[in-house]
Amino acid sequence: MNSVISNEILELVKGSNVHVQLSVPQLVEKVLSRKEGVLTASGAVRAQTGKYTGRSPKDKYIVKEPSTKDKIDWGPVNQPISPEVFDKLYHKVIRYLKEQEEIFVFKGFAGADPSHRLPIQVINEYAWHNLFAHQLFIRPTEEELAGHQAEFTILSAPKFKADPEVDGTRSETFIIISFERKVILIGGTEYAGEMKKSIFSIMNYLLPESGVLSMHCSANVGFEGDVALFFGLSGTGKTTLSTDPNRRLIGDDEHGWSSTGVFNMEGGCYAKCIGLSEEKEPQIYHAIRFGSVLENVVLDENTRIPDYNDSSLTENTRAAYPIDAIDNIVVPSIAGHPNTIIFLTADAFGVLPPISKLTKEQAMYHFLSGYTSKLSGTERGVTSPEATFSTCFGAPFLPLPATRYAEMLGEKIDEHNVQVYLVNTGWTGGEYGVGSRMKLSYTRAMVQAALEGELANTETQKDEIFGLEIPLHVPGVPDEVLLPKKTWQDEKAYEEKALELAARFRENFKKFTDVPAEIEKLGGPIQ
Repeated sequence: MNSVISNEILELVKGSNVHVQLSVPQLVEKVLSRKEGVLTASGAVRAQTGKYTGRSPKDKYIVKEPSTKDKIDWGPVNQPISPEVFDKLYHKVIRYLKEQEEIFVFKGFAGADPSHRLPIQVINEYAWHNLFAHQLFIRPTEEELAGHQAEFTILSAPKFKADPEVDGTRSETFIIISFERKVILIGGTEYAGEMKKSIFSIMNYLLPESGVLSMHCSANVGFEGDVALFFGLSGTGKTTLSTDPNRRLIGDDEHGWSSTGVFNMEGGCYAKCIGLSEEKEPQIYHAIRFGSVLENVVLDENTRIPDYNDSSLTENTRAAYPIDAIDNIVVPSIAGHPNTIIFLTADAFGVLPPISKLTKEQAMYHFLSGYTSKLSGTERGVTSPEATFSTCFGAPFLPLPATRYAEMLGEKIDEHNVQVYLVNTGWTGGEYGVGSRMKLSYTRAMVQAALEGELANTETQKDEIFGLEIPLHVPGVPDEVLLPKKTWQDEKAYEEKALELAARFRENFKKFTDVPAEIEKLGGPIQ
């Protein structure tokens, strides 16, 4: 680590304006006294993030350094920036934080497995950001804290705004990772999720270097020790389906898969809460209590009761809470090797099977594709579905080439004989606007059958366009629902739409120039 930068951080955290490792009640008091947020009826803190209510991917950079320049998958996701630009901004942020009346430091870890955990420290201008870090990352014991030596430091200064002409950034906002200096600089944005995802990006670089597959997925374990992973983009049902009263939660978003099994990278959950209700998601609803952080959730002015259906500030309303606020969890957040992997997609074209079994090659193909669909427009507007592909179900957070992660996944599927399924939680009986959303009860029944091994030897039929093996019988699901072509009134219209989606898969896959030919040949739609 650069000795000058290291010494400057050491000097910063020893300043008279620094609060180190405040407790949750102390941080809540600071949030309220500094008027950074308000207390809600459930005891959670509500903060607003101003104009930035989500991540700023166009303002995220990685420093192009000798040790990383030949390893990073440079491009629009991993944008390079020079060490000189980083150093100049770094010194400005340090000076800015020194001048603040108060700053807040959290020391903790990323990675529940002690063999693969990363000691981190988070230095914040805002008390509520420090509370967020305290709840989202892994909190140390007193003994661990005594010997804690951070390997990476986040410097977060939301009110510090860059001058693009002077500082070499695109805008006032910047999120910059330096792997050699082991520092993440965040400025010009109050959105707390930048801290969480920056550490995830760090882990996605470091873990594969030590033979651990890093994954953007949720994970749970059955009472007999069987482990399941759930991959899926926003809106596919990842959180809903992995939060199961009959299984214990390992984690809801970020995991590593080592030679001994899977482990959660985090100590908390960062749940979307638009439309949240006690009836539909009771565990998340009741986790939002004292010590939790609500972002951009609208409150009743008098009662301070959250209105989770109000999206006037943003659709991306969020709740951050420690994982032990969920009742049914694994402690510590570590389990064995997965028995089952579920890829979730919400196909608004209505042509993918509700569940299908994947070979290893198909698993790698669909992992690299990371397909779901989003709706372009409002419910009152024109609503033709738009295919969306996010490599490895987490493209914005992958510093290394995507094939590195896919190859590791394929190796682990082989080594541990993992059953992999593609589950479509989207539309059936027609595309969006014609068909209907797959019933959640059917999806739950399909997932349960997959996890319990009931589909391992069941009779299947090959889809003539996508090449997927479709189980013909699933307990609790009508047989006719399982074959998408039979749910459409017009079979020709189905074929046209299916061929359209298959063409989009093939077009998207052209960007992978270094993928073995058998993955494309055996994994994708039938040519």
